Amino acid sequence: MIGVAFQTLRARWVSFLGTVVALVLGVAQVAAMGLLIMTMLDLPDRPVERFAQAPAVVQASDPDWNPAHHDLGIRSPAAARGITDETREKVAATGETVVDRAFYAQVEGGPDDMVGHPWPVARFGGYRLTDGSEPAGDKEIVVPSDQARTGEKVTVLTASGVASYTVSGTVAPVGWESAVFFSDAEAARLSPRIESLVALGPVDEVRAAAGDGVAVLTGQDRHKADASEASDRETLDNTITLVPVMASVAGTTAIFVVASTFAFAVIQRRREVALLRTVGATPRQVRAMVRNEALLVGVLASAIGSVLGLFGAQLLADMLIAMDISPEWFTVEPSLHWTVLAPLAAAFLVGLLVSVGGAAAAARRAGGIRPVEALREASVDDSGMTRGRALLGAAALLGGVGWTGWIAVASPTSVLSPTVYVVSLMVPVLAAAVLAPLVVGPLVKLLMLPFRNLSGPTAMLVRESALTSRRRTAATAAPVLLTVGLAFSLLAATDSLGAARDNGLQNRVSSQYALAPDGTPGISPQVIERVAAIDGVQVAAPVLTTIYTKDEDRYDENDGLVVDPAALKATMDLDVIDGSLDDLDDNSTAVADLWGMDVGSTLAVEMADGQSVELRIAATYKALRGEDVAYLPQRFAPTAAYARDGLARRAYITLEEGADHTAVTAEIREAVAGSGAAFMTRDELVASESAYARHLTEVRQRSTAVIIMVFCFIAILNTLLMATADRRRDLAVLRTAGATPRQVLRFFVAESLLVSALGVVLALAATAVNLTGLWGALLQLFGATPIVVPYAAVIGVAAVSTLLAVVGTVLPVGAALKARAIQFIGARE
Repeated sequence: MIGVAFQTLRARWVSFLGTVVALVLGVAQVAAMGLLIMTMLDLPDRPVERFAQAPAVVQASDPDWNPAHHDLGIRSPAAARGITDETREKVAATGETVVDRAFYAQVEGGPDDMVGHPWPVARFGGYRLTDGSEPAGDKEIVVPSDQARTGEKVTVLTASGVASYTVSGTVAPVGWESAVFFSDAEAARLSPRIESLVALGPVDEVRAAAGDGVAVLTGQDRHKADASEASDRETLDNTITLVPVMASVAGTTAIFVVASTFAFAVIQRRREVALLRTVGATPRQVRAMVRNEALLVGVLASAIGSVLGLFGAQLLADMLIAMDISPEWFTVEPSLHWTVLAPLAAAFLVGLLVSVGGAAAAARRAGGIRPVEALREASVDDSGMTRGRALLGAAALLGGVGWTGWIAVASPTSVLSPTVYVVSLMVPVLAAAVLAPLVVGPLVKLLMLPFRNLSGPTAMLVRESALTSRRRTAATAAPVLLTVGLAFSLLAATDSLGAARDNGLQNRVSSQYALAPDGTPGISPQVIERVAAIDGVQVAAPVLTTIYTKDEDRYDENDGLVVDPAALKATMDLDVIDGSLDDLDDNSTAVADLWGMDVGSTLAVEMADGQSVELRIAATYKALRGEDVAYLPQRFAPTAAYARDGLARRAYITLEEGADHTAVTAEIREAVAGSGAAFMTRDELVASESAYARHLTEVRQRSTAVIIMVFCFIAILNTLLMATADRRRDLAVLRTAGATPRQVLRFFVAESLLVSALGVVLALAATAVNLTGLWGALLQLFGATPIVVPYAAVIGVAAVSTLLAVVGTVLPVGAALKARAIQFIGARE
């Protein structure tokens, strides 16, 4: 039957064109995303930057610390402590040694990622003075020439405070950092932690002297000491997290569309297959013919899709770069390397499997067509639903409702994980698509009810055409259902989760005012002290640090917030479950209930500066995963400069009773002027905090929605073109009955609008299931919170889907009418 299959493809290429297009796009998606994932496994060596001219770099290192197993931005205990004085003395004994420190230092108005270094280390990064001289005193600095000119006095923001410095010289800007260079003594004052050493002695002697607990980096390994190493890891981690989610959602959508398209192709050829049965073809031969057709289509479409994916991978990478998810240097290069050939081969095989697997059900259905159906005057499929599809639909419905109910009741925190929740949103939508043929009849009758009294036969013809071809109607409505359903669910879930977080933060912050970074990564503790000294003001400014707990030989890290207990109670409304914040002192802490610790128990921790302490649990409070931190006494504030940058991310301000709000707020604004901090109300803080907190989640979910919508938009146009192009018999019947070209066109447009309406209604039903589960989950996590519906975006998606459905109908009908291709009933292509 392979020859028959080949001849069928030649004769009915229009019918199979839609299948080819759907499979090409699906394979291209799989290939492109597979290439992105494999490219990340074989990244090119990044050039050494800051230490390109250093023979060896010594850094504190823990061989058992794998950054991939810890949160981004977290230093290992050894790296947090930095180079010890003992290690520095040992390495210095081998030859000339230059100390490097890296700390927050930002020229006022400069980029927020500026970094401070001691001047002696500048030469190893290729820095050369373009004007002036090196810093001769503690109040002199060298900056890039795009930040200031020699002789100018500039304000520099650091974790130690805000100070004025004179620019003694300038260097040419570089692409990997924007640095401020201080004298050795001033850098040591601003940052006691030693980041690394440049050792100019014999490398072997340096290694021997350094001993355990440090790494001696040479050659390409020197790039590990560059700041871009950490930033690249963060962006690549975002890419690794997002791409598989996008691949799974888009891939599942593609597989469903391809399988539906194959099934639709068999529905269109029902009479043709019946004729084959009439002339003696056995059911087995018919099934073999359909499978061979699928194999031929699969080989052709998979080959084209793989090539398209090879060139489309870079387009996808560019999109991720534009959304600040992937690093700017991330590229996908065509080559014969296994990292390129393997995903292309895998995509090709996936295309074949989808093609043959998607045609399996269609082949069984084709084999069951009876010869007598060739004698029918009308091609109808009034059953609309096979037994297998009904069972699958029932299973999908139970699975969709059950999964959503499980998230709402048993696992509400699932909605906080984009990688899990995005995939779960697909289940009810796909269930609705599977069940579509079963509900086509009732929905068509319901949707056509308002038009029952219209004059003219159009409404009646549209209604009966949809009812007598339920499978065709369901198949053409499926892409609209997938597009609107997935887009609606994703966008509404994203906006609702963001609103719930806003509401939770609003309830947790009890202060009237706040300070937030203004063009800076944080607020200097010195600025906080300046505000706290104003009469009538209470300030809680949690400074982020890290605490380490040891489990056998493995370190676990948690965030710690250093804050004054009295100010914490006045400005933050923590949901204390056990104990009391009144019991907080210099030797105690308050931790989240997620940690599973009892009040009165002892928590043994290692601080970022190396000191080991035991803290009594004074209170436990309710917190979500990701918001669980330990509140620490003020004596641990110096550890923040070792763990992070020593800055406060925000400050909460409460005015005491009787304070003159106008006068006090004016003093606060004056105190923070030019300090990199902005004074704002609590509502303004919540708005800025929520925008920052949900940026990555929105990017992930919206980018997934965009890819799905692009594919589904093409699928809508493709399916309607395919469906309408094969209905020349219906067009001929209408023309023979006396319908004018305008009336024929009006009938097909009305039918496409009905199909779109069916898809939208089913999408709304599936989305209602998703949002019901989301509402239940958010109720448990944040209390009563509204579901936010992005009406404009959803209406826009539905409108574009409907427009594409109409275009996919008008184009083939218009072409047929102009060509006058069919003039009588039974005319053939």
